[in-house]
Amino acid sequence: MLPLFGDERRRRAINLGGSTSATSQAAILEQARARRIEREALRRREESAIKIQSWWRGTLETRNVRRHMRQLFLQDVTSLTGLRCLVFIGQDDDLLQQWSAAMSMDDRLLFGGAVSQDKAHWVTLLCRVSVLLIKSVAKAPLTSSALTHLQVLCKLLDPLYAARVLGSPESDLPRMLTQYVMQHGLYYNIRTSIETIALDSKDDPAIPYLVKLVYLPFSNVLPLTELFTQYLHALAIHILTIPLLPYRIPLISLSELSSKLPLAYLQALSSCITDIVMQTSPSAQINIIANLLAFTPPRYAVLPLPSLAAYIQLLRALLSALPVHALDPPFPDSKSQSLSWEDDSDRDDDDNGLVPGCLVVSHSVLPMLDARTRKKLQTLPSSSHLNTLLKLTRQHPQLLPDIVALLMALNIVWPAAKDKVLGTLLLYGGGGLVREIYRDQVRPTPLGRDENIVTVMGTDNFYHLYYATEDWWPPLLLLTDLYTHTLRTMGDDEFFSNSRTLLTVNELIPFSRTLFNIAFTLYWRDDQSTLQDTNVPGLNLRWINVRERLTKCLQAIHARDSRRPFMPQNHWHVDTQIDMSSFIDAAVHEEQETDEVSGLHVTSKRHRAYFSHLSPRLGILSNIPFAIPFETRVHIFRLFVQTDMAKRGFNQFSRHNRVEVSIRRGHIAQDGYDKLSGVDLRAPIFITFIDQFGEPEAGIDGGGVFKEFFTSLCKEVFDSDRGLWLETKKNEIYPNPHSYASEAYNLSWYRFIGRILGKALYEGILVEVAFAGFFLAKWLDKQSFLDDLASLDPDLYQGLIFLKNYTGNVEDLSVNFTVATEEFGVAKVVDLIPNGSNVPVTRENRLRYIYLVSHYRLTKQIKLQSEAFFEGLSVMIDPKWLRMFNQQELQILLGGVNSPIDLGDLRQHTQYGGLYNDQDPTIRAFWKVMESFDQEQRRAFLRFVTSCSRPPLLGFKQLNPNFAIRDAGDDQHRLPTAGTCVNLLKLPRYTNERVLREKLLQAISSGAGFDLS
Repeated sequence: MLPLFGDERRRRAINLGGSTSATSQAAILEQARARRIEREALRRREESAIKIQSWWRGTLETRNVRRHMRQLFLQDVTSLTGLRCLVFIGQDDDLLQQWSAAMSMDDRLLFGGAVSQDKAHWVTLLCRVSVLLIKSVAKAPLTSSALTHLQVLCKLLDPLYAARVLGSPESDLPRMLTQYVMQHGLYYNIRTSIETIALDSKDDPAIPYLVKLVYLPFSNVLPLTELFTQYLHALAIHILTIPLLPYRIPLISLSELSSKLPLAYLQALSSCITDIVMQTSPSAQINIIANLLAFTPPRYAVLPLPSLAAYIQLLRALLSALPVHALDPPFPDSKSQSLSWEDDSDRDDDDNGLVPGCLVVSHSVLPMLDARTRKKLQTLPSSSHLNTLLKLTRQHPQLLPDIVALLMALNIVWPAAKDKVLGTLLLYGGGGLVREIYRDQVRPTPLGRDENIVTVMGTDNFYHLYYATEDWWPPLLLLTDLYTHTLRTMGDDEFFSNSRTLLTVNELIPFSRTLFNIAFTLYWRDDQSTLQDTNVPGLNLRWINVRERLTKCLQAIHARDSRRPFMPQNHWHVDTQIDMSSFIDAAVHEEQETDEVSGLHVTSKRHRAYFSHLSPRLGILSNIPFAIPFETRVHIFRLFVQTDMAKRGFNQFSRHNRVEVSIRRGHIAQDGYDKLSGVDLRAPIFITFIDQFGEPEAGIDGGGVFKEFFTSLCKEVFDSDRGLWLETKKNEIYPNPHSYASEAYNLSWYRFIGRILGKALYEGILVEVAFAGFFLAKWLDKQSFLDDLASLDPDLYQGLIFLKNYTGNVEDLSVNFTVATEEFGVAKVVDLIPNGSNVPVTRENRLRYIYLVSHYRLTKQIKLQSEAFFEGLSVMIDPKWLRMFNQQELQILLGGVNSPIDLGDLRQHTQYGGLYNDQDPTIRAFWKVMESFDQEQRRAFLRFVTSCSRPPLLGFKQLNPNFAIRDAGDDQHRLPTAGTCVNLLKLPRYTNERVLREKLLQAISSGAGFDLS
């Protein structure tokens, strides 16, 4: 072969006589390296040239061979030789069209090779041509050639057609062809073909053949074999993931497909459910769910039990894999997604305020759902579908665990449908499902049996909970949701009636303790990040969300127990397992750290989750405070206030940073509003009263004058005649719902009053004002429910109870989703939901109606007033401090404890002035008289001296200033007087015990002798 690039390989002349030049050794080495590189480059060029020449010769030869093969094929299209040539040539659409057209003309040609002596060669070649045909269809499904290819394929894969042509029912040709094309992507190419055809082109002639190719493979394999499972798996992955599959198929073909799908053998999928979930995207998973709902529910009654179980397990697995809100993402035609009506927030819109480190809703990109897909998915939470599933559990009780797990997964991934699901479940069987789930699925599990807080709080116990079998959690969590849901629309009378509690008290005690044990464990852990980063086994639910669900249910049960106790003593407490002294110290320390990190007051749920993450003890105090004894929490509250006061440099009796205010005697409320609205009320407030002549009154405010001002101010601002407050029949006040009260000026008064109440809590001043429980719930960011309505509007409450328990046709009552209000004698109808006047109340939606009516009356009507009040209150008191208490406890914190007055405690913390001491005869007589008083007389005395009839919660040591007795002269006819501003009794030196008793009773019963001096 001649050199390609000249004679560069000719050896160069070598000088053997040694160098006579001055070339250095380094230069010689460099020249040698350069020549070596040059030779290597030359070698590579020659090798590349040889490869190019070889490739070109091969290409020319291939072209020649293909040209020859093409000629042979055209000479005899239907022969075995022609078939070999077609396979060798490969994906040539023109030749494939000629072959399939020829074969479609005569079935004997198509199947003839199956009975010839070259059967094995024929079948092998036919398998490969079949793959070429389906790939050609996938590439251009709308062409006439594609239709011919599909006709040929349907004949080849149809065992009945092959048997008819060949005259032998035993032909294995369709089975072998099916196995080969399935291994080479039959369903993948069918999917591609169907999706290429326009969605509205269901009349395209190719579609019936594509549908036939979907079910024909199952005609060529025995059910429940390994091949059958593979085919069914491929069907789920490639065919059931086609968007809007039923809407792409003409009705005749749809009926044909529905009858031919092997739904009776869905148990074959049991072993590959995890693979199906892992191999599909969220969009594909939603399509599988929607398509299964199109084909399967009509056949529930005839499906074998194993197939039903596998179907439910598959739905559950698919739902559990979806992101939360995937089934109700924001739509292009709506600005926001509607929230569940049972959300316990008072706010109408979601709080989007974020704090670094908060757990927030996953930011996964949610698939945009077509309207027809949404409509089909609505089958899943519909009452009819849920009732059908529940009826199946009556025929097959072993299905209940799987159905419970499915319903729990549905509630998690589709929050907007949760209330519909829970409402349907509660209506089914009159609440029997709740008892059934508890008795059969919760109580027998280790979670249901664990009543020992010590074991739950163990170091390794959380990991025991985490790795517990995934079958334990769905029934417990669904039961928790159901019980929380039913308590929202259940009055106390129903609750305490055994026939209406769903669980008996004897069952509720261990159930609530189970929830309490788990919730406390989840709050108590130091590594809170574990709760935010890990899911409950088998569910798309974070542990922190489990904790939230359990907490809501616990709070609802505890609220009932607070109103009418039915739990055993210390049922809610953990003080026997935790050292309270160290808990208090740690809580104060965590509060200081949290305050340094936040620099703000925390009001939103996301913020609370964040601070629970920072501080386990604050998480307990904010969410399940009843775990800690009330007196301990009050002590912690006072320590929080003291710490805050010290941080701000305030001292109640110091002149440093004090605020001095002049108040006119006849204008206490207005002057207080005008002069204190812009003042930091946490600072010491020094009051100077201006008399009717415009002169300052004599006296030094050592705290007493301020208390006098404060007491008078509260009497004025909480007077219902001012128009800001109304009273219930129990004389408990709440904001006036009238539109007048929501005007800007009056809202500013609510803010001011909130700050004043905050000052009382901050200073520990008792205020004898009783607030309605549903209004106190607003202070705690809690929702009010049906039972709270009894105190506000008894007639409406009874009407709703009647509606709830009505056994007839609810629609006959002609109730719609509206509520009537009246202002200035003018009636007005308010829609509870959009277009509510045209939405009738039915048996299925009446719980929602009851909830919405209660929510409107208890929350929406006073929303602005409550928010303004709480805005002022939260300026003074960190909201998370208040959440350490429930409504009843808050009232005690404000006004003192309604318990017997302990005279021993009062005497121990009494100070004496003037001529008195503890051993003075008049003082000894005074205490003997006090011991003879009954509790009503003692309360009257306490109100006479301090302006509040209730003793401080933690005893009289907290009365500020301490109770004092000072002598008031020798006049035996003079009545005792009191300086309520300084908790002072001015007692004349009576020499007779009987006279002392008479004069004291006269003073406290008539109010005579009140003295501000």
